[in-house]
Amino acid sequence: MIIKLFVFALLSLISVSCNSVQDKNQNHPKPGKKEMADLNRYLIRKDRERIENYVVRKNLKMTESPTGLWYLIKSEGDGSYFTDNDKVIMEYECSLLDGTSCYSSTELGPKEVILGKNEMGAGLNQGLKMLKPGGEAIFIIPPFLAYGFVGDGNKIPSRAVIVYNISVLKDR
Repeated sequence: MIIKLFVFALLSLISVSCNSVQDKNQNHPKPGKKEMADLNRYLIRKDRERIENYVVRKNLKMTESPTGLWYLIKSEGDGSYFTDNDKVIMEYECSLLDGTSCYSSTELGPKEVILGKNEMGAGLNQGLKMLKPGGEAIFIIPPFLAYGFVGDGNKIPSRAVIVYNISVLKDR
């Protein structure tokens, strides 16, 4: 009899808990498209402020592209600009705005990428197309053009702004 009473009490508690969870979910509807768009605009604005502060602090003469990529071309290089499907071999230093180094060719060796492929973020792909073989640049890439909400699962955290110092090797 005591066991039956205990099982009944346990089932009653679980039932009340489930109803409570349902009630909580009903009181907080999921955000709609407008709310998500407003949140995205807010995050982009905050990222832009963080980048602007960094540029001022470092006294850099950067330009912002229409897509939100910040760049400083130190040297364009020689020949023709890179385009989709070009192989680019580069030396690089990838860091966060606070100066934390994430990846570098000093540690890992030069990086080889094929432009237009999904092996890199849209910001780096866009930036490399501003260069020619032998070019050098600094790119500041906001999260929506880099690793977004998830980071890279290793050294780049969620919603990180990435700073790349790039030197493209002369060979294509």
